[in-house]
Parts: sequence; C-alpha cells; structure tokens
Amino acid sequence: MRADRLVATLLVMQARGLVTARQLAEELEISVATARRDLEALSAAGIPVYPQPGRGGGWRLLGEGRTDLSGFSAEEARALFLLLGPRAGESDSARSALRKILRALPETFRAEAEAAAEAIVVDSGGWDAPASRPPRMVVQLQRAVLERRLARFDYTPWDGEPAERTVRPLGLIDTRGVWYLVADAVGVDAVGVDAVGGDTVGGDLAGAADARAMRRSYRIDRMGEVAVLDERFERPAAFDLDAEWAALREAANAMRRRSEAVVLVDSAAAEEFRGWVPGTTELGHDEEGRVRLRVTAPSEAVLERRLAAWAAEAEVVEPFALRERLAAVGVLLSARYG
Repeated sequence: MRADRLVATLLVMQARGLVTARQLAEELEISVATARRDLEALSAAGIPVYPQPGRGGGWRLLGEGRTDLSGFSAEEARALFLLLGPRAGESDSARSALRKILRALPETFRAEAEAAAEAIVVDSGGWDAPASRPPRMVVQLQRAVLERRLARFDYTPWDGEPAERTVRPLGLIDTRGVWYLVADAVGVDAVGVDAVGGDTVGGDLAGAADARAMRRSYRIDRMGEVAVLDERFERPAAFDLDAEWAALREAANAMRRRSEAVVLVDSAAAEEFRGWVPGTTELGHDEEGRVRLRVTAPSEAVLERRLAAWAAEAEVVEPFALRERLAAVGVLLSARYG
C-alpha cells in the first residue's frame, strides 16, 4: 500500500465520516478491490477503521467528523505509524503527509509515533526471494524496538551452530517479505565479526573498536523463540536506520566478494553453471571456446565447495591455492570411492 494513498484514505474518511469502498475508489481513482484492501489493511493494523454492514453501510473512522487525529489512542497512533512509516520514503508528498499527521497527534503520543515511523525500512532491492508473510517474531521485535528493551533469542547463522544472542534492537528491515533485525550486540556476541550469508554482518566497515563495531543484522527466520527483556537501553544518538542498513548491506556484499577465482567452463554447461553458482561474471572465452568466468564467494572454502561439483565441466585457472584444495578433494574422493 502506498503511504500517500493510505493518508488520502484517512483524510477522505475524516471528511465524510462514512464511506463505501466504491466511493473511496472514485475519490482516489483506484479500483474498488484496491480500496477495499486498503480499508481492510488499516483496520487489521489496529487503526480505528471499522466496517458498518447493511443498507446505508460502509466504512467509518471512529470519531465521525473530526478534523484532527486527537482522538487516537497511543496504541492506535503507533499502529498507524508502523504502517505508514516504512512507505513514506516513496514520495515527497507521502513524507509531507506523515509530518502533518505527526503534528496532528496529541503531543504525548508524538515521540512514540515518530519512533514507530522510523522502526522499519522496506528494502525492495534485497537479496532474498519474496516471502508470503512475516515471521511471528516480527511483532515481538517491533515491541522491543519501540520500547527500547533488550531482546534475547537463539540464532543459527548460515555457516555456524545455534547460539544465544542478547541484543539492543534498533530497527527492522523488510526485504520483499524476508525480515532482518538491526541491533547492537551485547556480551559475547559483541566480539568479532560474524560471517555473512545474508544473515549477520559486522557493522563497522573500518573495524574500529567503537559502538558500531557491535552492530549486526540478524535474519529473523533463523531465530528461535524471542524474549523481550525488562532491561531498557538508550538508542544511539542520530541513529538512522536507512543509513545503517545501507552500510550493513554493503558490508555483506563486500564479504561475499572476499575470495574470487577465474574458471573456464565448457560452453555447453556455462548457462547451467551460472544458474547454480552465484557471484559469476563473464570475462570472455579461451582459444578452445570455453567461457572464462570470475566467481566470487565469502571465502576460499565456500569456493571449493561450490566448484568441486563441477570438476567435469569447469577448470579453475587461478588462484593456485584453490587448485590445490580441489586436487586434495579429488584425492579424498578417489580414496573413499575408488
């Protein structure tokens, strides 16, 4: 749902009090089905929008005829800004509308509503394939982010064993339905940099020993049960979730490219090879017509595992150390199955 359309829906309902999906569709020049989905989404998010069945019915915004949002409860205001905030970056008009709604709220709710608006970033260009629904832990982590409480969970990184994590949750990222938590690690997890596979990222690109060195991203569908703790924390000054996520994502992409190899692949197998082996770039052809590719991965061990299955179709040209590793794999396979 576009944020500016959602705001327009609320403004129409404030002006009319009662509106049907067809009337809303005509007013906003959208389809009736889209108008109905928007109304249902507002209601499901906890915003006081309710259907009124029967002849002369429609949808009503609780508190008919009011011209501001002073009748919202704190929970309703938070629900509204959780829904609006991640989408407000889509246009200048949406951001302007969000600021106007924020000013219209009772002053006591504004800080919490503003925090809700900044709690989630929608990243439509993420690494992951779309998912149908968010993991159930997202709601708990939203609460931890908004209330600034520590959270504890078991976490299984892509290349490691499950371990308990305690973190200061700072924000949530929705990458086409696959969710990540951006958080500062606490205790043991604050030492070192986790390996990257779209899972958890060392947040300090320069490696300095400051607060950002503890920053990580955690893929939420790799978490176990989440516990929101009583202990509170202060959010870092001038924290910007959009900027932090961009830095973490760049770090992840850089770590994915830490090791590389040049490989010659039989032309007949090149398309299938590129489909199965990520991180490939075509460099040309050799004199025999084989396709020359650059292959990148987080480590040489990952390259070894990915390329070992292609011994019949692909030859590693460089680095020599990777050729030696694959030769050792060949000796092991020959000894075991020869």
